[in-house]
Amino acid sequence: MTASTPIRAAAPLRAADDDAIARAGEILAGGGLVAFPTETVYGLGADATNPRAVAGIFEAKGRPRFNPLIVHVASLKDAAAIGTLNTVARALAERFWPGPLTLVLPRRADSPVAELVSAGLDTVAVRVPAHPLARRGIAAAQRPLAAPSANASGEVSPTTAQHVADSLDGRLDLILDGGACEVGVESTVVDTTRTPPVLLRPGGIPREALEAVVGAVAEPGGSGGAPASPGQLTSHYAPDHRLRLNAATVAGDEGLLAFGDDVPPGAAVTRNLSPAGDLREAAANLFAMLRDLDRQPVRGLAAVAIPDHGLGRAINDRLHRAKHEGV
Repeated sequence: MTASTPIRAAAPLRAADDDAIARAGEILAGGGLVAFPTETVYGLGADATNPRAVAGIFEAKGRPRFNPLIVHVASLKDAAAIGTLNTVARALAERFWPGPLTLVLPRRADSPVAELVSAGLDTVAVRVPAHPLARRGIAAAQRPLAAPSANASGEVSPTTAQHVADSLDGRLDLILDGGACEVGVESTVVDTTRTPPVLLRPGGIPREALEAVVGAVAEPGGSGGAPASPGQLTSHYAPDHRLRLNAATVAGDEGLLAFGDDVPPGAAVTRNLSPAGDLREAAANLFAMLRDLDRQPVRGLAAVAIPDHGLGRAINDRLHRAKHEGV
């Protein structure tokens, strides 16, 4: 936590019943911060049309201001009031919304969303979440919600309400507890302003599923500069321990993140993302297990190779971002 980060009283962690959701709507409409579950990870929500509320997200997370935020809305119609959907964007939205897909759209000139949400870009990242509590929260607030993952910047993304409390307690106004997140990795992000569309971040919708709808989807170029989408900072996902990837062997003072039934022996602590080799199960367990290993009294962390297809691409993307420079 930086010295400039505001300290609030410990945020209430409440079961997401009708009263709690109504209270969340009041807080959000008043410019406050509420953490809520989505099908991907827990989000840190604020009124996307209120620049001060949006600034509160960056302040609470300690997040670089050049990193854009995702705007969560209730419907495709609401998304069209914020950004312009071309044929590709509309096809993807109609197929995958509500769901874990974020579309980068040209920002409408009359968009009500605060400029800070887009970090100065002429695009805006939008999605319609599938989780019923996220949708009820948007309805209660009666406005679009800017919502990155509900953790301090650089920490592991939260998949339970307790993860949020551990990372951000004292920096937000309310945590809605809706249980563990189903998908466990963030939304897939696709830039639909380019032809062909560009996969900016692997996530809950595999690339193969996107291409089945719109044809070829390109990889991002390596031009550098400010990120065009959430999740593109190289050091965005970083545990405190050093992490090495594609481990075939493991030392006795390392924590091991395993996958499948071929587990290298000898680790001090082992967490297996999916003993059955199920990538969906592995994605759902990724952040919670990485967080758990990072708390263990070990010298460092090691992760076995993960198949690089489907949700495996999203898992590998997160692990590469978690890997410390020079390791």
